[in-house]
Amino acid sequence: MPVHMELSRIIISEINDQQIIYLKEVGGERTFPILIGIFEATSIDRRVKHFDTPRPLTHDLIVSIVDHLGGRFEDVVINELHDHTYFAKLRVRRGKELVEIDARPSDAIAISVTCDPALPIYVSEKVLNDVLGE
Repeated sequence: MPVHMELSRIIISEINDQQIIYLKEVGGERTFPILIGIFEATSIDRRVKHFDTPRPLTHDLIVSIVDHLGGRFEDVVINELHDHTYFAKLRVRRGKELVEIDARPSDAIAISVTCDPALPIYVSEKVLNDVLGE
């Protein structure tokens, strides 16, 4: 059963290539770090801080495309870990059909915070156990 998590911290470093976001278990104590790129971190940070941009950014465009095609984002599921690489699914409902779209967790989380309200984020128990050594 996936664990409901929420974005709790964004750490942006001007001297490192890798940035860090932390997800925290909703109603629990576990935290889950993910290393991401500067562009994704900046996009997430802008959304969380409600900074407007004069033109749509990539994640805005994706949300708009799904909306215009009659879809509705449901949630994000970080479901796999292979060779230190996380895998995620963006789940989109279109009518009665649920479509799972392969995504990098950083992009999926950026889309999550772009949606209004933000999409729920889930992490599989197996991924959490692998990362946290439980």
